[in-house]
Amino acid sequence: MKRLLPGIRRFSLPRNAALFLVTAALLAASCVLTVQFRHRTDHPEASPPAVQAAPASPGAGIPARSGPLHYERIGNPARTVARDRHGTVIATFTDGARTAVLTGPSRTFAEPRTTDARVVTKDWVRLLPKAWARGAEQSDWFKTWLGSRLGSRDPDILVTAFDYIAGAPARTTAAGVTYSGAARYTPSTTSDSGRARQGKPRMGSDFYDYLGIPWTFPDAVTRRPERDRARSVDSSGYVRLVYGYRSGFPLNSRDSPAGSGLQRTPDAIAHGRLGVPVIPLTDRRPAVIQQLQPGDLVFFGTRELPGGRIGHIGIYLGLDTADHPRFISSRKNAGGPTMGDKGGTSRLDGDGYYAQGLRAARRL
Repeated sequence: MKRLLPGIRRFSLPRNAALFLVTAALLAASCVLTVQFRHRTDHPEASPPAVQAAPASPGAGIPARSGPLHYERIGNPARTVARDRHGTVIATFTDGARTAVLTGPSRTFAEPRTTDARVVTKDWVRLLPKAWARGAEQSDWFKTWLGSRLGSRDPDILVTAFDYIAGAPARTTAAGVTYSGAARYTPSTTSDSGRARQGKPRMGSDFYDYLGIPWTFPDAVTRRPERDRARSVDSSGYVRLVYGYRSGFPLNSRDSPAGSGLQRTPDAIAHGRLGVPVIPLTDRRPAVIQQLQPGDLVFFGTRELPGGRIGHIGIYLGLDTADHPRFISSRKNAGGPTMGDKGGTSRLDGDGYYAQGLRAARRL
């Protein structure tokens, strides 16, 4: 038997006391595990939302990158790129365009009802107060704008575009106008059929149809919604809703080249003077599309409009997780705005209907 060191007395517990201590320890451990388990199950993971990003609130943001920015010029198309001290691109500004792409928190755009594709991106598409020009980084207006936008989590063009896919929650202004929520494509109506028989051009639903309110344009023309087209937008109406009504880009009442606003139809926008032709309009599919950036408008020839006219328009989102260039648009065969593959794959590569119909792209 080993002897105890001097000054240390042997200590022993009665059998019942030892059992009590062991039981108490096990109960304590069980309580800890129970609390941890309850914390996890009281807050289960919800099904993935269309946009997995931090909720936006006015003024919310992340710390902007510290240190001075370095600006450099590149081409195709001509643009200014801002880099931080590590050489990372944090913003891109294209000559003649108001659309800017800033680097921010990562988001995931998805529409699991119609596709397995996901677009994971750190690109945030914003509108500048005016079209970019070389050297604008030295101007006071730009420094003020960049300071308020760099790192901001406020909704951008891409988040706004997803406010209208199936399942998107409705939101209403203080005046009671529902300005976001799931949209449908233009419904076929009796009045539409009557117009077609009379030989009049048939128009789809514009943004004011979705809103259900009259809209007076800068040329003093007032358009009134059709009651049965509430919550409806065709492809160009959807772009006008996202870029115009929601984001502040000027809008024209019609396709006339006069005015400085976004025109009414895809064909007029594609042939218009607004923005920068990233992919020049031709009568065939472009061989190269790498110059696209998120937020660009993409144009398609369709069977409904023969003769080389542009019948469809969408918004480019970027590469999905399988490296396919993907876009979002409102279309009849999908029932409304979608980035999914119902009624046609929403990709610009491959042999799908829209990939083969791609004819041009513009950066507003």
